Amino acid sequence: MQLQSLNTGGVLPLDTAQGRVPSGIVKRPQIGRIGVTRLGLAGDAQADHEVHGGPAKAIYAYPTEHYAFWQTVRGQAKVAGELAHGAMGENLSLCGLLEGQVWMGDRLRFPDCELIVTAPRIPCFKFAAVMGFAQAVSLMAQSGYCGFYLAVHREGSLAAGDSVELIPGPRELRIDEHFRAVMRKKPGR
Repeated sequence: MQLQSLNTGGVLPLDTAQGRVPSGIVKRPQIGRIGVTRLGLAGDAQADHEVHGGPAKAIYAYPTEHYAFWQTVRGQAKVAGELAHGAMGENLSLCGLLEGQVWMGDRLRFPDCELIVTAPRIPCFKFAAVMGFAQAVSLMAQSGYCGFYLAVHREGSLAAGDSVELIPGPRELRIDEHFRAVMRKKPGR
């Protein structure tokens, strides 16, 4: 397992179906080591702290294996352009760790910090806006390709190319199971 890309971004205006809103979903790959504090990555920001950020959702990770799926469905929806790491709004583009392999409470040990898996990402209208087509949220719900949030267990730093070791937690609830349960209960689904 490896950290393929480390991504940060600021709060910017985002054009959505609900109008222009502030959002921190746009992330760009960074070079070099980035500091990791209790509240996330240095230089990163979130606009809506009720659903993103804070100690329990300090960092968002997404499996790089899902990028081919999103590129294909964007093409079918006639959305142009290649997806770069960070396009899902993730801070960590991880290779080799899928939602069905991760349990809430698992720890991800990097060479200079340690993170704890806390929750799946629940998509909203902002995700549809950055993907470029309205069905993106329902496709995330159907596919289960949600990624997961992380709390900071040990502060330090991260850089693209860092290795990742999965340290099992209590093994009571997998990320994909929790995501599907939440999405079944979500209004309008």
